[in-house]
Amino acid sequence: MAIRVALFGTKFMGKAHSQAYRNVNKFFPDAPQIEMAVIVGRNPEETESARSAFGWQEASTDWKAVMARKDIDLVDIATPGHLHCAMALEAAKQGKHIICEKPLANTTTEAGQMLDAVKAAGVKNFLMHNYRRVPAVSLAKRFIEDGRLGKIFHFRARYLQDWAMSEDLPRLWRFDKEASGSGALGDLGAHILDLGRYLCGEIRDVSAITETFIKERPALDGSGSQPVTVDDAFAACIRFEQGAIGTLEATRFAAGRKNQNTFEINGSKGSVVFDLEDLNRLQYFSVDDDRDAQGFRTIICCDDVHPYGGHWWPDGHIIGYEHSFTHSVYDFVMSLGSSTDVKPDFEDGVRNQQVLDAIEKAAASRTWVGVG
Repeated sequence: MAIRVALFGTKFMGKAHSQAYRNVNKFFPDAPQIEMAVIVGRNPEETESARSAFGWQEASTDWKAVMARKDIDLVDIATPGHLHCAMALEAAKQGKHIICEKPLANTTTEAGQMLDAVKAAGVKNFLMHNYRRVPAVSLAKRFIEDGRLGKIFHFRARYLQDWAMSEDLPRLWRFDKEASGSGALGDLGAHILDLGRYLCGEIRDVSAITETFIKERPALDGSGSQPVTVDDAFAACIRFEQGAIGTLEATRFAAGRKNQNTFEINGSKGSVVFDLEDLNRLQYFSVDDDRDAQGFRTIICCDDVHPYGGHWWPDGHIIGYEHSFTHSVYDFVMSLGSSTDVKPDFEDGVRNQQVLDAIEKAAASRTWVGVG
């Protein structure tokens, strides 16, 4: 039986998610059949244009009516953060399985309500932290679980972009705390802290600093300027429950950095380095190599022995950013109808939000703050 999907969101993430649904059956033939039933947006013309361009059967601007449809099995929430909670609560009420973009919610309270709702309804739920499913990142996870890095000492990560640097850039929803929850912290920091938790375990406590470099921006309607109510950048020191220490940094003011999401992990037996701007490669160092041959080696993670290998192209043929969404959708739909749960889920979303909250509190108080 086909899984009929409703996607809420027509912009950047709507486009990325749509491609995943279009591709999953073509390249992962063991996946349940996906039907792209309806895409939902606010503007009728834009939503119809997205329907036609992205390959959906129907377009709608009535999100509650779509949630109530009996022919919808899976709801995908790819909207701004302030809409996540209401939509997820309604989806759970209607018995729909749910995929939700990150961060899960704008507050820990909302995230907790969403988790309670999916638990009560007994529906499958998934948080779209797609970078977990970049093959090189999945391989790093395998190395850690296999003990190839030994005891983990350090996790350092940064996520750098430069799109917000112009003072002429209008006050978009991403500069409004009510709509977005936070700035670079939630938009970019959520990704690297989730990778830290995925690879190195839970985060125990944090210290941090945040900064807003441009305090006011032109209003979208041209009526003057409005205050920016989120951070432009943050940096944090973190301690993991298992003993490792780390740093997290994210900014939208790093000139020349378009989308650099990078981490390095150092352990007693070796290290790994990853950079999203070179996402097919994992750098790996092993202390067990002979000293005269030691050094970081480059692994091109595109062979059939690598995570998700064999589904796309012949060995060594690279893949891209969009494939991580297909991998995410594949793993989730394969769990439907089974007892298997796929991570990250809404419980991870709550935990991530607790870390984000702790970072904000630590920055405000200039002290170490415990998570949770």
